Amino acid sequence: MVARKLLGKLLVRVWQGRRLSGVIVEVEAYYGADDPASRARRGGDLARVMAGECGRALIYGVHGKWLFNVVAHEPGRVGAVLVRALEPREGIDLMYGNRGVRDLRLLTSGPGRLTQALAIDKSLHGRPLYTTRYGLWIEPGIEVSEGEVVRSYRIGVSQDLSVPLRLYIRGNPFVSRARPRRRA
Repeated sequence: MVARKLLGKLLVRVWQGRRLSGVIVEVEAYYGADDPASRARRGGDLARVMAGECGRALIYGVHGKWLFNVVAHEPGRVGAVLVRALEPREGIDLMYGNRGVRDLRLLTSGPGRLTQALAIDKSLHGRPLYTTRYGLWIEPGIEVSEGEVVRSYRIGVSQDLSVPLRLYIRGNPFVSRARPRRRA
C-alpha cells in the first residue's frame, strides 16, 4: 500500500527561493467510485487525475483550504493518498508566516494546515511529484518500522469502507488530533 510507504518520506516545497519541508506522519487512502468518500465518485477533473499517472499531485479545496494528495493506484484502477500531517523540518520561519501561528504543533498538523504552511495551492494540481521541476516533490526521509504504524478509520468520513485506511506514526506530536468516528 502506497499510503504506508509515504509515512516517513519528506515532502519538499521550494517557495520564494527557500526550501520548506516536513516528514509525512499521517495519511489516508482513497479509492475510485466504489469508495463512498472518494472525490472520484463525482467524476470530472478530480476523477480523471485520480485515474491518471501515479506520482502526481491531486489538489482540491474543502472548506476554503487546499488538500494535497498523491495519486497512487494499481494499473487500471483509481486512487490517491491524502497527506494529513507533517513534522516540520526546513523553512519553519516561512511556514509560521504562511500560517500566522506561533505554535509549532499547529503548523502542519492537519491537511489544510500543511498546505497553507507550505504554500501548496491549485497551481500544483496534476504536477509530477517525482521531479523537482515544479517546486514540489517527495524524497526519502526517515525509516518507519511496522511497529510504529497505527491504522484507523478515516477522519470526517460519514460513510466509510470496512478497512482502516488512515495510517499515522504512533506518538508523533504532529499527527492531527481529530478522532475518527467509531464504526457501528
